[in-house]
Formats: sequence, structure tokens, C-alpha cells
Amino acid sequence: MGFRGSFFIIPIIILIAVFSVWPVVQSFTYTFFDYQLNDRTKAGLYLNERFNVELYNESSTYVNLFLKRDMPNITDPEDVAKVEKLLARLDQLDKEFEDKSGVVNINEEVKNKVELIYEDARELVAALSEKYELQTEQNLPKIVNDIDRSMIESNFVGLENYKKAFQDDFVWVALKNTLVFTFSSVALELVLGLGMAMIMNKSMRGQGFIRTSSLIPWAIPTAVAALMWSYLYDGTAGIVAQMFASIGLINEPTDLLLTSGGAMTAAILADVWKTTPYMALLLLAGLQTIPKSLYEAGAIDGADKAQQFFRITLPLLKPAILVALLFRTLDAFRVFDLIYVLTGGGPGGSTETLSIYSYKVMFAQTNFGYGSVIVMIMFVCVAIIATVYVKILGANVMEKN
Repeated sequence: MGFRGSFFIIPIIILIAVFSVWPVVQSFTYTFFDYQLNDRTKAGLYLNERFNVELYNESSTYVNLFLKRDMPNITDPEDVAKVEKLLARLDQLDKEFEDKSGVVNINEEVKNKVELIYEDARELVAALSEKYELQTEQNLPKIVNDIDRSMIESNFVGLENYKKAFQDDFVWVALKNTLVFTFSSVALELVLGLGMAMIMNKSMRGQGFIRTSSLIPWAIPTAVAALMWSYLYDGTAGIVAQMFASIGLINEPTDLLLTSGGAMTAAILADVWKTTPYMALLLLAGLQTIPKSLYEAGAIDGADKAQQFFRITLPLLKPAILVALLFRTLDAFRVFDLIYVLTGGGPGGSTETLSIYSYKVMFAQTNFGYGSVIVMIMFVCVAIIATVYVKILGANVMEKN
């Protein structure tokens, strides 16, 4: 029966493997390559040298065309013979690739032919340019160089991308910004969320309406919420920026999003406003599992409200706090859309998180090899955070169970 029951978890295992494990493995693989989509010699994962047939055919065609066009200007019979010999070699090599396309593997013999033709063509074109007035003197050397570029070297770099990341100041700044944003916002959300949860846990008139309305900020899409807060923070007409300036928190309304401290504070406040209801919802579920009889017994024993909170509520709420903190910390550490819409990582990279930096490297620069290293750094940090939470908060929970 147990063996048959195990078949029910096979779909879950497949989903986890496809949507969770495989992307991580793929990203990890990219970290060992200099994988750049804006460079066609690196727009793939090449462990061995390869040959770009289309680039070679294009280069060979233009070399033939340009040399034949300049043939009337070449008067020395010996030079003419060299040009004809080179053209014949190019034609012969063209025939070897006439039924191939794209990027292909080649053996050592063909590789040597290509390299030898390139060297001979480069030397011949240089000699002809010095000796004769060629019509294509400016373009011919560049076309010849494309023959050499047809040989695609392996872009496997091993641990070089990791070494580069650890020496990259932008990575450390982004990591610092991510940690500041994560722990500041989660700490505020825990305190405010616990207060909201305790209020919503009280028996009162309109309890359902209060619980429902409190979840409205969390239900708003993050990009929409960020856009809304960008208007409130605007230095010229934003009411929040004007209010902060009037009570002396900032010197000028424009300082809120145009200074490093103001921009980070603004991002944290926007995140706290949006996700505190989610934290409160998780903690409310934990509060409702605590029997009312424990509070009655505590009151009979003379415990006041503060003592009941620290002796009854917090210890019994620890499993719910673990879940809430774990979910919110991991979510905050991966923050992207809120800061991207609100500040774009500015000013001067002061709010640029690891997610935003990896996005810029991978999609703005199309450097997927190095960008994947930043993603793996995030993955390791998330794993460390989860482990620490489980060790610190989860140990006592498991012991009590």
C-alpha cells in the first residue's frame, strides 16, 4: 500500500524537478562559461573549439569578390599567381562546408587549413596593399580577419566568473543594499504585523470587514503599488515627500528619492506598507491556535497583559513566527519589481539589489555567464538565511513537538 501510495507524489517530484531544480542547474552551468549573447563567438556553451560556417562563407565570398575586383591592378605575374592560388584554396574549403550551416565541430585537420588560409591571406593582403593601389584596401583586411573569427574558441572559463564576482565592488554594494533592505523591512513588518494580528484576533464588531480591508495593500500588484508610491514620493507634488519635509525628516522634498538614504528608506517604507498585512495574516493564523484557557489560567495566577504576552503568546507563536519570517525574508531578499519601478536601483546604485544588478548584467549587457554567478550568490545567501532561521527558531519548536 505504501509503495502504491508513493505514485501520488511522482507529479509533484516532476514539477519540482522541471520548475525548480532544472533552472538552478542550468544557471549553475552558465557560471562556468563566458556566455554573452551580444558576441556571436560566445553566444553558446562551447567546451571545445567550433567553426561558424555562415561567417566563414560570408567572409570567403567577400574575399573572393574583392580580390577579383582588384585583380586588374595587380601587375606582377608572381602576385597574380599567389592570388589565384589563394582563391583556389578558399573554393576548395568552401566545398567542404557546402552542406553544413550554423556552428559545427571540426577536426584538427580542417582547423589547421582554416588557420593557414587566414595567415596566408592576411600576409598576402598586407603585401598587396603596400605594393599596389587597391580599390578595397580599407575593407579587405577586415574581411580577412573575419576568417579567423570563424574559429570559435571554447568559452569555458571555469571559476573565473566567480573570481571576478568576488572582486566586483558592485556585487558587494548590491549585497549590502539587499541585506539592509531585507532585514530592515522584515523587522518592521514583524513588529507591525504582530500588532495587527493581535488586534484582528480580538472579538469586535465588524471583525470580518477589518480583516478583509487590512489585506488590500497586499492584494495590490507590486508594480502598481511601487508606481503609486513613486507619485507620493515625488519631490515636486508628492504628499509624502512634502509631509516628511514639513516635519523635518528631510531637508527638501526632492531629497527623498534623490539621496541614497532617502531612497532606501522610501523603498523600505513602501515594502512595509504592502507586505505587513501578509505578515499579520500568517501570525493571526498562529494566534488562533492558542487556547483561550491558557490566558484565563494566567490571569487567575496573577499574570498581567505583558506577562501573558511574553510567557504565553510569544512562546506558543514561535512556529508561526518562523514561517512568517522565513517566507518574508526570502521574498524580501529577492526583491526586484518594487525597487525597479520605484528607484531603478538609484541614485548612484544606492538601492541596487542583487536581483536588479543581475538583471542589468544579464539583459542589459546580455552577459548570462557572469549574471548567473550573481544569481548563484543569491541562491547561496537564501539557503544560508533559511538554514539560520530553521536552526535558531526551528530547534525549540522541534524539541517541544
